[in-house]
Amino acid sequence: MTAKILLVTGDAAESLEVLYPYQRLREEGYEVHIAAPTRKKLRFVVHDFEDGFDTYTEKPGYTWPADLAFTEVDPGAYAALVVPGGRAPEYLRNDAELRKILKAFFDADKPVAQICHGPLITAAVGGLGGRRVTSYPALELDMQAAGAEFQDAEVVVDGTMVSSRAWPDHSAWMREFLTVLRTKAPAT
Repeated sequence: MTAKILLVTGDAAESLEVLYPYQRLREEGYEVHIAAPTRKKLRFVVHDFEDGFDTYTEKPGYTWPADLAFTEVDPGAYAALVVPGGRAPEYLRNDAELRKILKAFFDADKPVAQICHGPLITAAVGGLGGRRVTSYPALELDMQAAGAEFQDAEVVVDGTMVSSRAWPDHSAWMREFLTVLRTKAPAT
């Protein structure tokens, strides 16, 4: 039986932070389902780093269908969770159904990969208290306010939680997440 991984996201998620783990995990043999507030075609964005800007820039990105609405998710059916970044986590953290999903993964100590602004959702369920984490560097104070020890590194592994700063860190992020997955939740 193929292990299933849940990827939670919404409109304005960073295109690369959704599609890279989606494709990489499928390549590894996992079945990956994308869940969002509703079943619909999601509209992602592209964040880039350009000279002369104090922060990242944003452009329209790819569209992709959500397989499930958050209300349809049974966390017990999934071996692991992926939480991409972009702007989506800013509003997704307010979704009560999504908070229930994340809490179930943390309560069961299942592997969780998060990147960029994704840890904002983890913070909303109290999942960062006493843990080491990285995120987009501008969130350092948010991570500390959530009780985490922030580390500005391409990847931070704390037990079954693997975090990275942003899409330039993808290789390290997925390499470490796959190490955790192969131990805790092999693809087959």
